[in-house]
Amino acid sequence: MPSAEEKKDIVIIGGGIIGCTTAYFLTRHPSYDPARHNITLLEASKIAGGASGKAGGLLALWAYPSNIVPLSYRLHAELAKEHGGDERWGYRRIHCGQLTAKGRPLGPVNVKNGKKENGDSVSLEKRSKEAIGTLRAAGIPKDLQWFAAESVKDYDEMGGPDTTAQVHPYHFTTSMAKLAEEKGVKIVLGSVTSIDRSSNGVKSVTYKDKETSEKHTIPATDVVISAGPWTQSVYPPAPISALRAHSVTIRPSRPVSAYALFTDITLPSDFGRTNESVRSKRSHAKHVTPEIYARPNNEVYACGEGDTFVPLPKTTEDVETDDSRCQDIIDYISSISDEMRDGEVTARQACYLPNVEAASGGPLIGETGVKGLLMAAGHTCWGIQNGPGTGKLISEFVFDGRAKSASIGNLDPRKVF
Repeated sequence: MPSAEEKKDIVIIGGGIIGCTTAYFLTRHPSYDPARHNITLLEASKIAGGASGKAGGLLALWAYPSNIVPLSYRLHAELAKEHGGDERWGYRRIHCGQLTAKGRPLGPVNVKNGKKENGDSVSLEKRSKEAIGTLRAAGIPKDLQWFAAESVKDYDEMGGPDTTAQVHPYHFTTSMAKLAEEKGVKIVLGSVTSIDRSSNGVKSVTYKDKETSEKHTIPATDVVISAGPWTQSVYPPAPISALRAHSVTIRPSRPVSAYALFTDITLPSDFGRTNESVRSKRSHAKHVTPEIYARPNNEVYACGEGDTFVPLPKTTEDVETDDSRCQDIIDYISSISDEMRDGEVTARQACYLPNVEAASGGPLIGETGVKGLLMAAGHTCWGIQNGPGTGKLISEFVFDGRAKSASIGNLDPRKVF
């Protein structure tokens, strides 16, 4: 166990949600003393520049892995209460469900004024009694009225406000970084070129400064690798791959209720693209499964399936966004919702998710077998959900020598190296 009086130089590699929550919980550990403990967070491009700024932000007690989910879900609530997370990063309890629907053909629509190009107005504000009755017959909750009655076929509740919540990932991650910085963490923009070791373990980290391109070496007694899909570039033995994911955000034509929805949409055989991209029509699968998350401040986030067509680039700033894949997501959700169809698209984006290529799955949290070298990576799509729990556990490894808040033996990185 580390000595309470021991001087430490702690280096965190990666400024996504895992690195930022690790920095936060290190500064909240009872043993932390800024006079004896130096903490540096190294990020290659910008804080929350990757998936941590472009994810959906769903939190759920039914997420995985089950040994850290309850801890992390509870910490989310505690963080929101302590730091005003409802205002600062959009924390709120929500409903979550599986929505089965049949998509409608898409006609050309002028999204700026909510009118079809042939001059027929589009009704946005109200549902007829007949439409509301159809939604109720399909088991749709009373306040879930932002889908076309003729499209929705079924709804199954997956979680309610007692088991499901959400945050805005970018605001949450940057807030964690800011709160850690206020307690003494130094945030440096630079790409790690090597983790230097001696016979006794890690001794330093060398990085290339983003602005000056100069190389610097800083001492390290403890190094935490939390570089998400870039983990393998920092530590080659890590069995972590990258999956590209596209998403969009939309300002709907009217406010929508607080739901996160996993959809299963059957598309018509002649389903085509909207007038925004008729020049690039292509075929679509019969069934598509976009996820749709309503956020505070009249924003809706939607994402599609992942792909591996474009290899992982050097940094988050080099990620390529395929506009056609973003347009697919827009078209799919527009086919079942007038509020989405007639809303304003505010972002088209892509990121990479980290997946552990091992039978045990992931994430990988804990010691690597090299003294002072810890890993916290491979959280797939649940990085935001499991960020606080991971950060707290890593702080315990650093200051207590072991995980105390949860039993995570099955997540031991040494089992897959």
